[in-house]
Amino acid sequence: MKGIGEVMDKKNNHSLFDFGKAGWGTIIFCMAMFWFFVGFCTDGNNVTAPAVAAHLGIQPGTVLQMNSYGGMIGVVFYIAMGQLTRKIGARKVSGISLFISAAAYIVIGNCPNLAVYTIAYVCLIGSIMSAGYVVGGALVAQWFPKRKGVVMGYTTMGLNIASATWVPMMTFIVNKMGFEKGVIIPAVLVAVLAVIGLVFMRNTPQERGINPDCVSDEVYKAEYDQDDAEHDTRWTVKKLLKTRAVWTVALATGILQCCSTGVMSQLVVRNQELGMSATQAVSMMTIIAVVGIFGSWLIGVFDDKFGTKKVMIIFCIWYAAAILANVTDTRWGMYLAVFMIGISIGGSANFMTSFPSSVFGRHGFEKVNSVIFPIQSIVTASAFLIDGISLNVTGSLRWSYLVLAIIGLIDIIFVGLTKDHEFNLDWKKQSV
Repeated sequence: MKGIGEVMDKKNNHSLFDFGKAGWGTIIFCMAMFWFFVGFCTDGNNVTAPAVAAHLGIQPGTVLQMNSYGGMIGVVFYIAMGQLTRKIGARKVSGISLFISAAAYIVIGNCPNLAVYTIAYVCLIGSIMSAGYVVGGALVAQWFPKRKGVVMGYTTMGLNIASATWVPMMTFIVNKMGFEKGVIIPAVLVAVLAVIGLVFMRNTPQERGINPDCVSDEVYKAEYDQDDAEHDTRWTVKKLLKTRAVWTVALATGILQCCSTGVMSQLVVRNQELGMSATQAVSMMTIIAVVGIFGSWLIGVFDDKFGTKKVMIIFCIWYAAAILANVTDTRWGMYLAVFMIGISIGGSANFMTSFPSSVFGRHGFEKVNSVIFPIQSIVTASAFLIDGISLNVTGSLRWSYLVLAIIGLIDIIFVGLTKDHEFNLDWKKQSV
């Protein structure tokens, strides 16, 4: 019986680890883009926001508010990169996006005033989020349409690894070189990643001579829709904007990512409010991130096993409880939040691609995501506004964390209103 089970697993490829050499290359590339996204635009703000504020002689809360506005204006980038991905493919857009982010990060470290900083941040968040979510989402949807849950679990480990490594890394670099010169090192690294993407990545597994999800030809013909996934003609932008699922999916996923961005981008500052030293606060963030590496994978496995929608509803409750534990301002609540937030941070990013892919499928995903992702991003960017206002008005992040917990619970409504697999052609083919 064991031999039969192994053969069936090989044919259908339900393995949690067997993605083939090309598949793992795609996963690791997406993981790396997520690492830079978190470093540049979320957790990295624990270092960047105070450094820019000191450089310009303004309040850190003001910098965070500019980040929020920048993220919202950056929607122009997401729309442009989404449309460009449809025309020239994810591989080429990854190179363009990553090169832009390298240049923008150097400008941020050397900005002469708040206006230049804000423009640079628009370019930074617009380009690196396009790389992580527009490009990465397109790659995952095309390469792993039915295994996207666990695959996103692996790719979003990059978020947690960044949470564990970026702040200590940049703190060390800034202490040695200063902020102005220190930004050059990660800028060079992301440029190297751009070259790797242009040379080695492929838009679809078929370009590597393999099937989606690395399944056998027999399984692919029996369980997958055979239409050209890259040139699906079912959708127009106008039709998508009139489709309820576009809005419920975008809001449901954007709110969860807003919670993660709002919590993690200022967690070091928040933990210092609770009485930790700077060293202890950074160490606590590292512990959360290490827990999150396992959490990303675990939520991805649950996603594939129980279905994205069911897991998201439970996740909303879990995440709200995690943030509320921190808001108690007690030591037990602080340590409970470490574990619960750690499990949560990877999961929210998983759903950014997993939920749209589950509902709409891989056929025409680039077009669908070019509409959904800008909406997600506007919601996500509001996290900086929530944190910035809370800091400037009350001098504390406690109230912004409370707001994030409340909207996490409200998010259950948007998840519940969505019909999973509604437009997924592979799912319909499998159900026949």
